[in-house]
Amino acid sequence: MLPPGSTIGILGGGQLGRMTAMAAACLGYRAHIFATEHDSPAAQVSAAATVAPFGDAAAVARFAAAVDVATFEFENIPAAAVRRVAAKRPVFPRPEILETTQDRLREKNFLRDIGVATTEFREIADLDALTAAIGELGAPAVLKTVRMGYDGKGQVLVAPDSEPQEAWRRMGGSLGILEGFVDFRCEISVVLARAADGAMAVYPPVENRHVNHILDTTIAPADLPVETLSKAETIARHIAERLDLIGVLAVEMFVTKAGALLVNELAPRPHNSGHWTIDACMTSQFEQLVRAICGLPLGSTERHADAVMQNLIGRGVERWRGAVADPKAKLHLYGKSRLRPGRKMGHITRLLPRR
Repeated sequence: MLPPGSTIGILGGGQLGRMTAMAAACLGYRAHIFATEHDSPAAQVSAAATVAPFGDAAAVARFAAAVDVATFEFENIPAAAVRRVAAKRPVFPRPEILETTQDRLREKNFLRDIGVATTEFREIADLDALTAAIGELGAPAVLKTVRMGYDGKGQVLVAPDSEPQEAWRRMGGSLGILEGFVDFRCEISVVLARAADGAMAVYPPVENRHVNHILDTTIAPADLPVETLSKAETIARHIAERLDLIGVLAVEMFVTKAGALLVNELAPRPHNSGHWTIDACMTSQFEQLVRAICGLPLGSTERHADAVMQNLIGRGVERWRGAVADPKAKLHLYGKSRLRPGRKMGHITRLLPRR
């Protein structure tokens, strides 16, 4: 058990690192951020920050020497940097988990290997492979880069009248994955924490609604049949066990119109769809991460309210004045000075009576 007063290293300086650092401070820990830019959201609330490229081996070594345990707040951080830290200090989740989840093909194959259903997919190495895969899976389908895509980046909808050559060009990568289109009822996610002894704390499945491929609204809990909710939690637990996770995991799933569950993506860190836990639960997803990586007992996931979380994206942040005046709304701003379309600037959580 890592005692309070110790330093948690967080690779990445975004809002997830910021909220993790704030949760760490409540438990008496210091946070040291490794970020690639000055005045990052996480560094603003942390005891120390290293600002350098992730490829700067000397800076990564100095960061590792200054912390007692480390984690990451974003799965597109280069795995090589995480492994450099792991050679000096414990890193949770393990670097191998990061390497699995930052590669869509590796992630999909892992899920298939452990018996978890996913969308149909094909590896796409060139234009000929794309043309053949469209013939097999049909259209519409979604072409994605294998690495570095999020919030709709690196994704192309392949319609029945799409030209494969144009879709390949727009994807912008050297290796892709084509996923069959799912006519789903809704999208849900399950966020859970797992400790070193295998203990788990699972939050209820929530419904996620997207606008322009970016999460806009999370409704907690999801209004679905009990058996569907229970199955979603079972799937998430199974994945966490097979990953041998220590930390927090988000499992995104499609609920088909027939009631089947298909896992879409994994995120081995706090997740946007878990932000509601800050205000509506006994223990937030961020505190659970701190507890898990420091060897503390996991907290209760009991919720004292239902919630609707809405992201403030781009100019949507200008709604902060109305939110701060609403007695039933909890406003969270991320300290980002530059506003641009599609950028998550904050979120609002509205608490509701439990159903």
